[in-house]
Parts: sequence; structure tokens; C-alpha cells
Amino acid sequence: MECTNKKLSEQEFITPSNHINFKAKKLFDECGRILDGSVAYISSGGGGPVEQHTHEHNHLFIVIQGEAKILLADKTIIIKKNESFLVNGNIPHSVWNNHDDETIMIGITVS
Repeated sequence: MECTNKKLSEQEFITPSNHINFKAKKLFDECGRILDGSVAYISSGGGGPVEQHTHEHNHLFIVIQGEAKILLADKTIIIKKNESFLVNGNIPHSVWNNHDDETIMIGITVS
């Protein structure tokens, strides 16, 4: 399963036709079957799990405040506010706040 988020999160906000005082931008396209979703509030220096882990499902992370750092096997991915990133659950990973203040992100579990 591949989440087609080809730098969509770097696109600008737009006002769709027939909308007023409304701005939106696409963060991802089709991304598999949604299993569940949650919101996380990660304090400065917080995150986890401490040891990177794997599992069968994938996580689509969307940062809505602050900045997250994904430790992904042997590389680091930074997700900024209003950006998204799909983590393949088979690759060892953990998620950390990469900001001095609290980071808020949405986590969507997909298969």
C-alpha cells in the first residue's frame, strides 16, 4: 500500500469554489483502509516509544501544531505544521516532538 502524498503537504492553501472565508490544502490522497485515528499532544522532549518498533499496519501522521521528528530505521524525517507523512509499519520507527513547545498531531492507522 502506498500513500500518494507526493509533496502534497507543501502545496499552498486555497479557497475552493463556492466557499467563503474558507482555506484548505490537501495533505494526502488515497491511503488504504482507515483502521482508527487519534490525536496526540507531545510535550517538548516527549515521544516514543523509546525503542523503535514495527507492526503490520501503517501510520499516517499529520502535524497540526509544532513539528514532529520521525526516527525511521537509520534516517530522520521532519514533519512540519500542516504536513503529513506515511510511516510503513514494517520499518523500525518512533515519533518525537521536534519543537520547543507542544506538538499536536493526528495519527491515522491504515492497512
